[in-house]
This record gives sequence, structure tokens and C-alpha cells, in this order.
Amino acid sequence: MNISSILADKGTNVITAGPDAPLGAVSKTLADNRIGAIVILEGGEKVCGIVSERDIVRQVAARGGAALDEPISVCMTKKVVSCDRQSTIDEVMGIMTRHKFRHIPVIEGGNLIGIVSIGDVVKHKIEQAEREAADLKQYIAG
Repeated sequence: MNISSILADKGTNVITAGPDAPLGAVSKTLADNRIGAIVILEGGEKVCGIVSERDIVRQVAARGGAALDEPISVCMTKKVVSCDRQSTIDEVMGIMTRHKFRHIPVIEGGNLIGIVSIGDVVKHKIEQAEREAADLKQYIAG
């Protein structure tokens, strides 16, 4: 099973912001959309960073309320680890575990085509295990 199966279920809409967007505005976007990370695009096209709720909390803890007026670029992760549609769910789970993050952008040909969360990955792993268990029961019963 690969990432294309997750994107087929959840869609390819990705909430993005520019690197100059204020941290406070990005925080509101995360809350309003009930998401845990936002992809940062340079010029509205090229992925130049990703920001999670954790990044924002750390910045506010370090700088106080004044951090909310700073550009999101001050706390974004600039070295973005990504996957593509053909990446397996197991590969992506391994990447997320090794790097200790919960969101990974899906990029192909330099274009952002989706984002996958650890929740998406776990959901598909559970569905896969349930299908395999049902297949085994059917095989044994048949």
C-alpha cells in the first residue's frame, strides 16, 4: 500500500502560507482548519518550509507574545523531508518515526500534491490489518 491510497481517501488539498505570514495568523489558520501543520511556499509555488503546532509553541515559549507578530519563517523547519505518491506507507511511517515529526508533504516534480499525517498512516495500517484478519478468517472458514 502506498501514499497514493491515502491521498485517494483524504484528497490533495493542502493549507499553505508564505514565509512572511505572521506567526499569529498561521496559528489561527491551524486552529480554524483543525490541522497540526502548514506547508510554507516561496512565491506560492516552491516548498521552502513546514511549521507545526509544536514549532509555534516553542517560539512563543522562547519569545513570549511578541513572537505572534514575527514572520513564520523564524520558526519553520527549512529542511523539509518529503515523500511521493509511490512511497509505501511503511517507508513513510519509518521516516516519521526516525525524524520525530507527524506530518510529511507529498511532492512530485517539485510540486506540492498533498500532505500526510501520522493519523492518516495509522488509519490505513489499521484498515490493512483488519482486511488481512478478515481474509484469514474467510480462508480458514472456507
